[in-house]
Amino acid sequence: MADIPPDNTPQMASPSYRLPALDQDFLLGDSMRGVRFLLEYAKAEEALGAWGVRSTLVVFGSARVKPGTPWYDTARAFGRLASERGGALDGAVGELRNNVIATGGGPGIMEAANRGATDVGAPSVGFNITLPHEQEPNAWSTPELTFRFHYFAMRKMHLAMRANALVVFPGGFGTFDELFELLTLRQTDKAPPIPIVLVDRAYWTSILNFEAMVEHGMIAKKDLDLMGFADDAEGIWRELLARGLKPHQNLE
Repeated sequence: MADIPPDNTPQMASPSYRLPALDQDFLLGDSMRGVRFLLEYAKAEEALGAWGVRSTLVVFGSARVKPGTPWYDTARAFGRLASERGGALDGAVGELRNNVIATGGGPGIMEAANRGATDVGAPSVGFNITLPHEQEPNAWSTPELTFRFHYFAMRKMHLAMRANALVVFPGGFGTFDELFELLTLRQTDKAPPIPIVLVDRAYWTSILNFEAMVEHGMIAKKDLDLMGFADDAEGIWRELLARGLKPHQNLE
């Protein structure tokens, strides 16, 4: 009588036998945190490279601003204007795109800036983040350039690493977080000398008293020169140019 082969079903079914790349329990475990961080970097980097996105104009602002309001309309107008003049439409075969609009990918000001780029047929980037109350991407970022991150740190890195300028509309805690992140990078020379423009001087000066920070010795007076102000789309563009933005050209 022939021997019955032993049953190796328990071995085949064991989690340890799964290929690591196909094992969700393993990939989502604590030991793979660094790998997940790398994956979030690499996936966006590969897609941006495929579209030739060499540099961006990052637009921050509140997700609560509604269409048809002045801030929304200004952000949309700026997204349109900057895409026409900055180099986002230059992406023919073999060419790189510069000053592509990039946002946090959500509603409000972010939607408006992405929408302005779409108005003129330009690509734009949406760097979304997974939140407890799920943020969905707005309908105006380029689908192939619409990303979702788990880690705020990696999202911030992608927002900052190819930014030629930062345009900050009125917003709340999230906007402040992103603004002060970039101001700190500039103050400490951890980022290139990019223009930073705050939109609606009346809002910002009523919310933040930068001069008081100087008076108390918390920042140097020269730190106030890290940012400028503007109140409309044309004014934003003029301020960016005055502060060194080079249309159709990436930072060295």
